Amino acid sequence: KLAKDLRVGRDEIAEAIKIIAGLEPKPGRDFATTETRYVTPDVFVDKMDGEYVVSLNDDGMPRLRVSNSYRRMLVDEDGSSEAKSYIREKLSAAQWLIRSIHQRQSTLYKVTTSIVRFQHDFFDHGVRALRPLVLKDVANDIGMHESTVSRATANKYVHTPQGTLELKYFFTSSIRSSDGEG
Repeated sequence: KLAKDLRVGRDEIAEAIKIIAGLEPKPGRDFATTETRYVTPDVFVDKMDGEYVVSLNDDGMPRLRVSNSYRRMLVDEDGSSEAKSYIREKLSAAQWLIRSIHQRQSTLYKVTTSIVRFQHDFFDHGVRALRPLVLKDVANDIGMHESTVSRATANKYVHTPQGTLELKYFFTSSIRSSDGEG
């Protein structure tokens, strides 16, 4: 039908199909050096009524809870003491995990809120207003150890009015001269 509509021979159509099939649908792919890495922000910083508001990204974060049926098993008079001991142990482990996840989220929130306080001008004016900041400053501000702040910011991203950035972006490391001066 195509050959008839274009008034050409079937051989010409077959040759054109062969050429089209050999084309690269994404011509820039040959020049790409790495895979595109998509990130989902862990925290959002939005400006509302002139103030910056920090909120955690709960998308994809499961709502963890312990089923009440396990608690009922503990008070069930028909259950063996060995089974109750096992359930008690597992309930304790589950509650510890849930508390740890909440603590981790709380730390991330505190760290981001502190960064917003220190880097307020950046959020208003962009990278030219970024000021030097070290982990110790944030750690002292929120009353945590520097290593905790480092772990809390590792591989975490924040969506800001200036774009989506890694939390480590806000920290600078000191530069030392040959004589050891900072």
